[in-house]
Amino acid sequence: MRRPIALLAATALLTTACASGPILANPSAALPSSRPAPTPPARPPDPQPVVLPRDDAPHDRLTEWWYYTGHIRDALNTRYGFEFVVFRAERGGFPVTWASHVALTNQTDGTFHYAQRSEIGPQVDASPADGFSLRLLGGGEDPAEPGTPRAPWTMAGSGGEDRLAFEVAGDEVEGDPFPSGFGLTLALTASKPAALHDRDGWIDFGPAGGSYYYSRTAMRASGVIEIGRALRPAIATVWFDHQWGDFISVGGGGWDWFAVNLEDGVELTLSQVRAADGTYPLVYGTLVEADGTTRHLGPDDFSVEVTGAWTSPATNARYPAGWRLRVPGEDLSIDLEPTVPQQELDTRATTGVVYWEGSQKVAATRAGEPLHGEAYVELTGYGPAS
Repeated sequence: MRRPIALLAATALLTTACASGPILANPSAALPSSRPAPTPPARPPDPQPVVLPRDDAPHDRLTEWWYYTGHIRDALNTRYGFEFVVFRAERGGFPVTWASHVALTNQTDGTFHYAQRSEIGPQVDASPADGFSLRLLGGGEDPAEPGTPRAPWTMAGSGGEDRLAFEVAGDEVEGDPFPSGFGLTLALTASKPAALHDRDGWIDFGPAGGSYYYSRTAMRASGVIEIGRALRPAIATVWFDHQWGDFISVGGGGWDWFAVNLEDGVELTLSQVRAADGTYPLVYGTLVEADGTTRHLGPDDFSVEVTGAWTSPATNARYPAGWRLRVPGEDLSIDLEPTVPQQELDTRATTGVVYWEGSQKVAATRAGEPLHGEAYVELTGYGPAS
């Protein structure tokens, strides 16, 4: 399981009463309650083999998302972290519902900005049979350019050749104030085959259902970052996750998710999903070697030790804010520390949750030899409920 935030996101889209377009978060209010649910299409029982690029495309499933995090360096050598995600929710006879989050962490000046959008209907999806092409509109005019519609947020890709573009107007920015807004345009190419998690790309959630899940852990990207209407050439390293299935919620206590890229070409993702009683019913990871081969990690193959904490001044949520990850079989130790403490997103308007997702400082060793790297961490279940 990748971004566990989305295990609640799709449900929240259909149940929360507030939104960045309030009606969008509760489409059932605008539809007849007696509308029958369509007959689901016949399909073979899960799990089925993941086939790419076919499975880059959207699926007729309850919950799905396409999720990017990455590390950017611009022409002025300013360093940033970014997040860009689109969630898709399908619930019976209701129209397909979408939400998107973008975030930018300026690791040089210590600021954090984010924005969120939601939309209902099939018009968001213009995907081909072997890829995805998604476009979310913001509605209204760009306040900096009266008479000009807001720029859409778009993501598209197939087979590891992807394109991302978003532009956030000043009045959409949340987090640290940024009246002039920000944006990013990137072309991405995967440098390794897709990694199928839990060996075959199928994650069994038990009574909660199941999910298909793969990642492109090492994508190289170039493009333009927009800061305050100034355009700067940029290069980036990007992690992409795609997950879909007939699940709604799992992990009633929240989750911690780690994605690490090391300079020796090894990538590592670890997931710890908490139950409401504080136990961990789902703990696993995937290690991707420099040559692209993968190894499944079970709960006995790694450990996660919390080494710090941070309390949000906005929500009073207390988050872990520092970790030591160990993979004994690799003689690998990784220390993580947030590049910026405040990387909390309050997305109750679109997905019903408050979560923390941010870039990390990495200090690693393998067999005692130092390694540099980059990382992202996501934390849920620590903030207030919707």
